Amino acid sequence: MSEQNRLSVFKTYKLYVGGKFPRSESGRVYEVQDHKGKWLANAPLSSRKDARDAVVAARKAFGGWSGATAYNRGQVLYRVAEMLEGRKSQFVHEVAHAEGLSKSKAAEVVEAAVDRWVWYAGWTDKIGQIVGGANPVAGPYFNLSTPEPTGVVTVVAPQESSFLGLVSVVAPVIATGNTAVVIASEKAPLPALSLGEVLATSDLPGGVVNILSGKAAEMGPHLAAHQDVNAIDLTGAGADLARDLEIAAADNLKRVLRRRAEDFSASPGTDRMTAFLETKTVWHPTGSLGASGSAY
Repeated sequence: MSEQNRLSVFKTYKLYVGGKFPRSESGRVYEVQDHKGKWLANAPLSSRKDARDAVVAARKAFGGWSGATAYNRGQVLYRVAEMLEGRKSQFVHEVAHAEGLSKSKAAEVVEAAVDRWVWYAGWTDKIGQIVGGANPVAGPYFNLSTPEPTGVVTVVAPQESSFLGLVSVVAPVIATGNTAVVIASEKAPLPALSLGEVLATSDLPGGVVNILSGKAAEMGPHLAAHQDVNAIDLTGAGADLARDLEIAAADNLKRVLRRRAEDFSASPGTDRMTAFLETKTVWHPTGSLGASGSAY
């Protein structure tokens, strides 16, 4: 059969929740267009119920993910980078259409995103050494501070940087043992939904990352007020929405990472990892101290 006689096979994009690919429970979709207004696909228009389901999945996955060794989390993140590298051409195509970039520029963006995954994979077993440590105290005690993940983090992904920005805000959340509920870019959700397919075929446990497409203004308030969400990243929220979400987040003392101007192509620091870490300090007696020092 000639190429001209083949039927077009359009891709069906779905949400990624709990390691599975559901459609929105509402049955709603919305049209996704490229930078020229050309139709690309129908994406699920997530509902309040979808957001609640994503939080349940993230909470269920938190114990196992936070309890895994940091070295193991690094291996898993590196595996995600491997899978992204293998599907690079797909993401180049999607990013080019989503952001109006040339193929060569889109390739640079995708390669930077893969490198960003590798970078955070290397940090999983090192961040504790940077932000933790032994504290000097006046007395016969060991005083040790260690970082622990905050819990379930809602991430409002960047609106313009649909892939590199997305990776830059999601990877540090899970690298430190948190689980994530991600609201993808409303106008360019396809790279995020395709990322869900990569995560599902990597070693990442289901529920560690949950990806919703649709309107941040519709889902955001419910997630910001949700009592089982521990933190929220407002990077992709507009000024008015960010203010409202921050007020709602105060109800259960969520950690809030405020929106700010960012260049996602720049080298990242550690602030996105430390933003969603708690510090636990433990005191332990050293034993009786004599002239020769500790009894231990």
